[in-house]
Amino acid sequence: MDLTVVSYAVYLPVSIGLTVWVARTLSRNGRIFLNDVFSGDEKLADAVNHLLVVGFYLVNLGFVALWMKTEQAVAHTRGVFDALSTKVGTVLLVLGLLHLINVYVLNKLRRRGLMDSEQRPPVPPQGWAAPAAPRA
Repeated sequence: MDLTVVSYAVYLPVSIGLTVWVARTLSRNGRIFLNDVFSGDEKLADAVNHLLVVGFYLVNLGFVALWMKTEQAVAHTRGVFDALSTKVGTVLLVLGLLHLINVYVLNKLRRRGLMDSEQRPPVPPQGWAAPAAPRA
């Protein structure tokens, strides 16, 4: 069997497995954060969480598929490890970068929500005060 095919056969399951693991971890742990971002609206937090996971899968699995191709044929066993380390390392960096971008954007949304809630009066008004009598 060609060693290039061996590197593909190892790269795909490892990259897909890492993508699935990261997506599940982010989904499970990000749900609490999203719930806070959306002020306790659990339905909205779950919907956004699901949409983020779908987008995460689409972007990362698309990248994994595009990044699979190697320019040169792998000739030695060492070449298999060289190709795998470059490819899997790049996939991990892309996963991490996308995660940081997601957290940054969601944190901006959260801060905006906190600023909006801070500008409301702490207690709703209970009535109006009568205007003061004019002074002579």
